Amino acid sequence: MDEEYDAIVLGTGLKECIISGLLSVDKYKVLHMDRNAYYGGESASLSMSQLWEKCGNGGSPPASLGANRDYNIDMVPKFIMANGQLVRVLIRTTVTRYLEFKAVDGSYVVNKGKVNKVPATDMEALRSSLMGVFEKRRARSFFIYVQEYEEKDPRTHKGLDLNTMTMAQVYAHFKLEPMTIEFIGHALALHRDDSYLDKPALETVKKVKLYHDSLVRYPDLRSPYIYPRYGLGELPQAFARLCAVYGGTYMLNKSDAEVVYDDNGKAVGVKSEGETAKCKFVVGDPSYFSNKYKKTGEVVRAVCILNHPIPNTDNAHSTQIILPQKQIGRRSDMYVFCCSYAHCVAPQGKWIAFVSTTVETQNPEAELAPGLALLGPIEERFVQVTPIYEPHEDGKSDNCFISKGYDASTHFEDTVNDVIDLYQRITGKVLDLSSEDPMVANTEV
Repeated sequence: MDEEYDAIVLGTGLKECIISGLLSVDKYKVLHMDRNAYYGGESASLSMSQLWEKCGNGGSPPASLGANRDYNIDMVPKFIMANGQLVRVLIRTTVTRYLEFKAVDGSYVVNKGKVNKVPATDMEALRSSLMGVFEKRRARSFFIYVQEYEEKDPRTHKGLDLNTMTMAQVYAHFKLEPMTIEFIGHALALHRDDSYLDKPALETVKKVKLYHDSLVRYPDLRSPYIYPRYGLGELPQAFARLCAVYGGTYMLNKSDAEVVYDDNGKAVGVKSEGETAKCKFVVGDPSYFSNKYKKTGEVVRAVCILNHPIPNTDNAHSTQIILPQKQIGRRSDMYVFCCSYAHCVAPQGKWIAFVSTTVETQNPEAELAPGLALLGPIEERFVQVTPIYEPHEDGKSDNCFISKGYDASTHFEDTVNDVIDLYQRITGKVLDLSSEDPMVANTEV
């Protein structure tokens, strides 16, 4: 490893693979290393035997679960907004040629213990069982406003300044009731708690508009989400291929990879197996950087194997259910994510359901009870608690550009925002995602 690189990327999680792909496309000379023998890092998709071993269940998976090779179980389960940032990154980098997507069947929200379809348009608001007759009309007015809103066209603002008004004030303007506010804020805008209510309304209106635009992106789409066949582990592998096409070098099984610093504390390379590869800067997940990150929380996730669809979801092969914090007496939301054999992630007749939330107590597994109660009979269950880390600094002073951990949400918008921020910190450039139409060609709906 006597060559010198522009960047050495440590870890093959999705964020790191996207960054290495983007840098390679920008003609940076990239070396990508991982301590594991497989791609994906924390965001890998595992076989049943790998998951069984990781969770320490002992013995071997029972034959009733089906063939081991048919499982691709995501460690960080998330859906992709059909008109969102990740799709734009996929299009910008042409990574779509390596992937095949399938539409997600449904998006639901829990109200008073009942699972309800999430209304996202003016017409869906009129049909929703979540609201009474008069509230449906008020909600319809709000959705029409959001659908027509254009930030650069004052005529669509209807006299509302979303940069100065809080979201609570916008809700008050449309006279919306608490339950309507709850599903808009948590199931459409996908906020994880209610702190957004006191912030400028523009961000939330954009998020609701993104949900709507994703929902209408493809004909007959029943949710705003898409998902890759064979699991999310396909994403980091696709970006790894992209990096390699543009000259990037990959080295797996580097269990001893260690960042090397100069006398001024700046990263100048990575050492492994007695050799040091030099570089201008290092990018990676927090686990590769001692004392350069802080713990900001924990996520508890349950992976459940089912032999049936989740009840009350119209027999969906894939779905998201959001349990808003107030509905379950918490400070943060809970998420249910489900996919199945229809997505080539499980054997025929099997569904994989995940329940995740931000840890709030000393008994994380018990916190998942409201989400687990929605699943019906469970064949096998695996529970993991994962810490969330964030870097202390932006990386400009020590040449160490560190990604954040993955939150409990079941969508990729916050994940991609971290990638965009990383890219800007590294290159000094804003990642331009506006030049391409975000249409994924290989998508079945």
